[in-house]
Amino acid sequence: MSFQAYLDAVEDKTGLTPRQLVDLAHERGYDDPSVKAGVILAWLAEDYGVGRGHGMAMVHVIKNGPGIGDKHVGSTGSHRDESDVLWLDGKASRPS
Repeated sequence: MSFQAYLDAVEDKTGLTPRQLVDLAHERGYDDPSVKAGVILAWLAEDYGVGRGHGMAMVHVIKNGPGIGDKHVGSTGSHRDESDVLWLDGKASRPS
């Protein structure tokens, strides 16, 4: 599963775009470097029913922004992504 697919699944589960969740996390101060991933994972699980794997994808975006490594960009494997920048504004608005 691609990194983007993880974020799309989070959107399906929560009804919120990744950007909306990032904004909510920032309001809670979860973007602070001292906040551990477990705190964010607990919030996502309790409030939205998001599991650990999908939650860790959100932790990355909350802590580091939409950029990802280019290891799988343009590859043919199941983890391939189209870009090294994730789309956070929802599946419906993603450019094709």
